[in-house]
Amino acid sequence: MSAPDKDCRLAEILQYMCSLEQGKLSGKRRLFCTQVPRIFQLCPGRPAVEVTRVANINLVTGEVDVPPQASQIIKAKDWSSVIRYPYDEQE
Repeated sequence: MSAPDKDCRLAEILQYMCSLEQGKLSGKRRLFCTQVPRIFQLCPGRPAVEVTRVANINLVTGEVDVPPQASQIIKAKDWSSVIRYPYDEQE
């Protein structure tokens, strides 16, 4: 893995997106999950930034490369500056 800043490192987490689907033959509902890999750039003294969309991933070797210009595109925020909106469970 390479990162734009020498003190930065890349980290990957694997999340799952799941939905209930009804079987065509049995008619029974089952849980269907797909993997969602996410790549983050971690730099000392700065918030973690997700770089999944700008990262180049070699599908043969698994090597991840983040273009140097990506650090100019991506802006991080501290959690204290994130605005939370009310959540309505009925939506």
